[in-house]
Amino acid sequence: MALLTFKAPVNYELQQSAFEDFLKTFKSSSSATEVSATNALQELHLEDDDLSDEYDFMDDVADGSGAARRRRDDKSAEPKLKYMKILQSLADRESSHITIELDDLQTYERGLEEDAAGLNLVQSIEVNAKHYIEILARAIDKSMPRETREISYKDDVMDVIMSQRERRNEAMALAAEGTLDAPPPQQDSLFPAELTRRYTLSFKPVTPSGSANERSQKALAVRDVKGEHIGHLITVRGIATRVSDVKPEAQVMAYTCDRCGSEVFQPITSKQFTPMQECPSKECKDNHTKGQLFLSTRASKFHAFQEVKIQEMADQVPIGHIPRTLTIQCHGGLTRQINPGDMVDIAGIFLPTPYTGFKAIRAGLLTDTYLEAQYITQHKQAYDDLTIDLRTLRRIEQYRESGHMYEYLARSIAPEIYGHLDVKKALLLLLIGGVTKEMGDGMRIRGDINICLMGDPGVAKSQLMKYIAKVAPRGVYTTGRGSSGVGLTAAIMRDPVTDEVVLEGGALVLADNGICCIDEFDKMDDGDRTAIHEVMEQQTISISKAGITTSLNARTSILAAANPLYGRYNPRISPVENINLPAALLSRFDILFLILDTPSREADEELAKHVTEVHMTNKHPESEGVVFSPQEVRQYIAQARTYRPIVPKEVADYITGAYVRMRQQQKRDEGSKKQYTHITPRTLLGIVRLSQALARLRFSASVATDDVDEALRLVEVSKSSLYHDTRATGDQSPSSKIYNLIRAMADSGAAAVEDGSRGELSMRKVRERIVAKGFTEDQLVHAIDEYALLDVWQTTADGSRLIFIEAGDADIDMGDDE
Repeated sequence: MALLTFKAPVNYELQQSAFEDFLKTFKSSSSATEVSATNALQELHLEDDDLSDEYDFMDDVADGSGAARRRRDDKSAEPKLKYMKILQSLADRESSHITIELDDLQTYERGLEEDAAGLNLVQSIEVNAKHYIEILARAIDKSMPRETREISYKDDVMDVIMSQRERRNEAMALAAEGTLDAPPPQQDSLFPAELTRRYTLSFKPVTPSGSANERSQKALAVRDVKGEHIGHLITVRGIATRVSDVKPEAQVMAYTCDRCGSEVFQPITSKQFTPMQECPSKECKDNHTKGQLFLSTRASKFHAFQEVKIQEMADQVPIGHIPRTLTIQCHGGLTRQINPGDMVDIAGIFLPTPYTGFKAIRAGLLTDTYLEAQYITQHKQAYDDLTIDLRTLRRIEQYRESGHMYEYLARSIAPEIYGHLDVKKALLLLLIGGVTKEMGDGMRIRGDINICLMGDPGVAKSQLMKYIAKVAPRGVYTTGRGSSGVGLTAAIMRDPVTDEVVLEGGALVLADNGICCIDEFDKMDDGDRTAIHEVMEQQTISISKAGITTSLNARTSILAAANPLYGRYNPRISPVENINLPAALLSRFDILFLILDTPSREADEELAKHVTEVHMTNKHPESEGVVFSPQEVRQYIAQARTYRPIVPKEVADYITGAYVRMRQQQKRDEGSKKQYTHITPRTLLGIVRLSQALARLRFSASVATDDVDEALRLVEVSKSSLYHDTRATGDQSPSSKIYNLIRAMADSGAAAVEDGSRGELSMRKVRERIVAKGFTEDQLVHAIDEYALLDVWQTTADGSRLIFIEAGDADIDMGDDE
């Protein structure tokens, strides 16, 4: 009894005709993706924690292969045949990849007449994508225009072979039509379509609008991909952990018979295949010769293949669960688009693959699954790839002219966290970075800024680090206790695809050209911590393991957070004993912030109000001034990093004088048991890097003296918690506070006069900084007069300079001369 035949639910021939009509007639002046993305942005109502979807749409709009390039091509306002233009470039060998946007197909389907409206083209592709790739490829083959240039010997060998094969196919088809009585040509004598296609085809899924009824089309987590998705076109979100080398994968194998001379082709549809041995041609069968086949590599067809492993994002993993992974297979033009550490949305076809060989014996009936990539969207593009949005550009220009952009951007970093404005300013400079210099002899001076946050528990160190890792295009967050030296640098692994010994990069390598945030830095073992020394200064990782000797790039900024020796800062012992980090490591940090949790009625009351308001309203309070979104901050930083400011001669002299004064202050601190860190030549380089970052922030091509003053102020204010703690029991009148501020300026050289006179402060700079701290002009004049009567300082040059009167200066000078 014969089995019942199952009628297909759709008419494939009718759909193929519709696809051909779509390719030939669809006109577009602007991409449907751009329109959909703009609508999606208007409908989005997301909090700051859910900005990843917004990034997707913005990156989609800013994609260089999308609307921007088509706007350049379509200079006239009239719509043009979009896909026929792409097919012409394929025929002329100018491109080798075509992406069918389902947004365009959806627009075309809406414009069909009522009798043809029931084809369900987009829905059919989403449910059975693998089969429709072949149907659309046939439609492209029929719609492909003739090439506008002749194939010559200068072209690729494959071009010449393909051109000859296409002509032979056409000649045999014409011969069959010309002779009515002649039998049709054998299918074996025609070349298969897989061999003559010089392109790869992929789908771009429908752009979700963010509305409630289309949430099912949004990106899935790896653990949400179920058996019901097999064969469907789905989008999966994750972070790339391993990317294999690009290898050629056989698509069609060609053989030549040694008896009849005919060519035999074998399409490859699985990972493994058995080579053909006997010639299946009609001549060999009639003569019973069993001609032997020889593999012809030049006549075969290969395409690029790359395997990618993606892992679930940290916020997608339930508590107590292990992150799941998914294998992605990229073909053709989709290879080399993903690097380890990239956060990506990958649209692809979810397919099963049975185990083969010895794995099949162990696995039994089990099968493995993979995703055949169709379209890749980068979540956080690198600074060089970011294109600034017009709305963001107008907003930045509006506020940049006010001169307060530095304050606005600093407040925009983790606005939910109260206070720590100076720490946020330093983190903003960390994101911008200094200028990396390459010397003529190959020597490299790093421009990345390293910062260490050390303080009592509960001062929001980890929250600040989490925010920085989210804003940076490549941010890796790890903890000291959960990281080993191998996990931070590189590990020796065996590649499951090629079975070769390969290096797999750790957290520092994944954060190349980004930021590596290391929490609980003090809990790391000493052996593991020494692995970071080379990265923080030379920015490379030298490996000599398993016969592999190489250096890996780790051009990353280190942001570390640590607690003092006994958990909280102990004022009864020296700062060096509290910090408990080796001097070789401390000197590599440009700024070491010591944040102490000291009780203060006013500050504690403001903090409590801020925290309770955040919990009540579930958003950051409306603070004074302007708050930029993380996406706007990233675009501003991308614009600022395009500048390479230089240091003029007068500013270099000013930095030299400030460095000498800092060395003298260190000598005084050693005598008074207040030594904080050693002032080394690395400190001088750190001040230069901070000054360059401040100049970049202003979109300036040169460093100004004010940039150096702000850099010195940040270095000095990083110790203010320590000094405030030791002086908290003293006089707290406005005059005493003003004296402490001016004393700190003199120690750091932040308000020194520009001619380099030793020990003299500029009254203009002192007045600006004191007023900025909230004091009035009258309080400043009263404090200066009060301490002048005590012979602490005196004013000169008609009140434009302030000089401290210290008996110890002469002794220090004598000590330096010896």
